Amino acid sequence: MGSILASGWASGLNLYGTVLLLGLAGRFGWAETPAGLQRPGVIAAAGLLFVLEFIIDKVPWLDSAWDAAHTVIRPIGGALLGGFLAHDAGSSEVMAAMLSGTFSLTAHGAKASTRAVANTSPEPVSNLVLSVGEDGIVAVMVALALAYPVAAGIVAVTLALACVVVTWLLWRTFERIRGSWRNHRTAAGHRPRRGAGGRRVGSRRGY
Repeated sequence: MGSILASGWASGLNLYGTVLLLGLAGRFGWAETPAGLQRPGVIAAAGLLFVLEFIIDKVPWLDSAWDAAHTVIRPIGGALLGGFLAHDAGSSEVMAAMLSGTFSLTAHGAKASTRAVANTSPEPVSNLVLSVGEDGIVAVMVALALAYPVAAGIVAVTLALACVVVTWLLWRTFERIRGSWRNHRTAAGHRPRRGAGGRRVGSRRGY
């Protein structure tokens, strides 16, 4: 079950990278993974989508749009992944799918909210650092899930709980920033325009 939870959580950060790593691990005999993930077509599709996400993930605001589109895709993909892993392990596929999908959703929520806050900064470096860091975490989690399932499960539970807290805090931060922007635009729109000599334009004084 630990490998299911860890893989599910990793899929919330990068579904295609998780599927690609699991498929390659089984294909090259590094670990026992579902045969369906080892098919050349699945590996090729996951690799192509991984490269596409690798590029998009580093572009400010485009990454948030990609995350928004994957709000449903990642949890469903995580659930299917959990079902595949449970089938090979002889565990309950329904329970594994529910848990894996839930863990995927927690990771996705933290990722999407982190990117939304990071995109309020004009510099693009933070997106690059976050993207590379997330890919590294996915690789570590998948490797841990295949080598040490129990430890991976404990780490996944800890990270899932942390992600719930982080998502809540970051979305509150993002809402405050967006509210400040809205107030600033409103205030700017109500400032009187001034003509030559500093006289107000467009205002009339009644007598």
